Amino acid sequence: MQGKLALRSTPRHFISRKLLTSSSSTPRRRSEEFEKTLIKRFRLSSSAQPVMAGVAPEGSQFDARQFDSKMNDLLSADGQDFFTSYDEVYDSFDVLALQENLLRGIYAYGFEKPSAIQQRGIVPFTKGLDVIQQAQSGTGKTATFCSGILQQLDYNTVECQALVLAPTRELAQQIEKVMRALGDYLGVKVHACVGGTSVREDQRILSAGVHVVVGTPGRVFDMLRRQSLRSDYIKMFVLDEADEMLSRGFKDQIYDIFQLLPSKVQVGVFSATMPPEALEITRKFMNKPVRILVKRDELTLEGIKQFYVNVEKEEWKLETLCDLYETLAITQSVIFVNTRRKVDWLTDKMRSRDHTVSATHGDMDQNTRDIIMREFRSGSSRVLITTDLLARGIDVQQVSLVINYDLPTQPENYLHRIGRSGRFGRKGVAINFVTSDDEKMLGDIQKFYNVVVEELPSNVADLI
Repeated sequence: MQGKLALRSTPRHFISRKLLTSSSSTPRRRSEEFEKTLIKRFRLSSSAQPVMAGVAPEGSQFDARQFDSKMNDLLSADGQDFFTSYDEVYDSFDVLALQENLLRGIYAYGFEKPSAIQQRGIVPFTKGLDVIQQAQSGTGKTATFCSGILQQLDYNTVECQALVLAPTRELAQQIEKVMRALGDYLGVKVHACVGGTSVREDQRILSAGVHVVVGTPGRVFDMLRRQSLRSDYIKMFVLDEADEMLSRGFKDQIYDIFQLLPSKVQVGVFSATMPPEALEITRKFMNKPVRILVKRDELTLEGIKQFYVNVEKEEWKLETLCDLYETLAITQSVIFVNTRRKVDWLTDKMRSRDHTVSATHGDMDQNTRDIIMREFRSGSSRVLITTDLLARGIDVQQVSLVINYDLPTQPENYLHRIGRSGRFGRKGVAINFVTSDDEKMLGDIQKFYNVVVEELPSNVADLI
């Protein structure tokens, strides 16, 4: 045990590289009805390819080569006819030709120099082009499309001109905060339409007039259907975390909303991960989009050190976490588990041992979730236990440690989870608890992102 972190009653062994082999990941099912409706809606030619052709059946193993092969096919000669290249790079906000009051908001928010995605992604969006943009978590995608929207709004017309959709309430509210902050000197009116809040209050705010609506698909569609949200003036439509939005859980809702929008709406698609199935669907409703993508094996997170602890058995995870608690409490930490029930169970176990933790998940009412997130953002709560619900929605700059108490069930979600630390280049640490049953998934993750996850050293507190 010398030179390693001593974990009570937890034998730890080196995980043999040969054990780290491919395991299951859940690809999205094709939606033939959705495909047909899209083709009809957008009058596509009869040569259009099926939306999800070639997708492996539910429950099959994740195949990195198949993933890359489909992506290469999609972006090959045929893709060149669809996608537009845009190679301009702007290394300063001052040369982006943005309104002066938008620049003031950007600098007041704390930005000094545009990130890589902002250097390439803001200008094509401000020019009214459709865009597909993929970049690592924590590199400023939200500010990219917020800036593009704010630049194009007509502030003399208090009508909804931009609609942004996100998969979770927390993410929608986070985007609203960023939009409002960047547009502070422009007098922008932004409203978040999310479930779990008062429908009447939404209707009141919308009737008073807003420039931008950020929301979750269910509530936004409800507001459109009631005509409380009018689409006549909407000229920009953005999907954030687009891979999730185009998955089977949201796809039909997205279509229901899209068919209510003006035909010439500008479309922006943003995500940290963009599997070929989701990218293929975008071909059905985008017009010669500018494609700014990174390859799968380039989706690394600079500045985030990734480790594993071999806990061997599920029942040894709790002791391991308690041993790490003092390290957790040094900074703000997020602990991910895979089910809502386990959030409650782990929270109770930690509190029974006098460890202070907060918890949030989708079964809690919206008011409770809001309070917990406010406490965590303010720093009064330092350890947050949650599910993948928040993997894409939490943006707390002080988070520098993420613990995967359970490994995610899909390799794609790993990036979104550990991306909660190391925001905007700050250093961060991700620690993965690995049982003998998890070894294949850890192997999948390493292959998917082309990384080697090392065993946790004893000086973990020095790394944070």
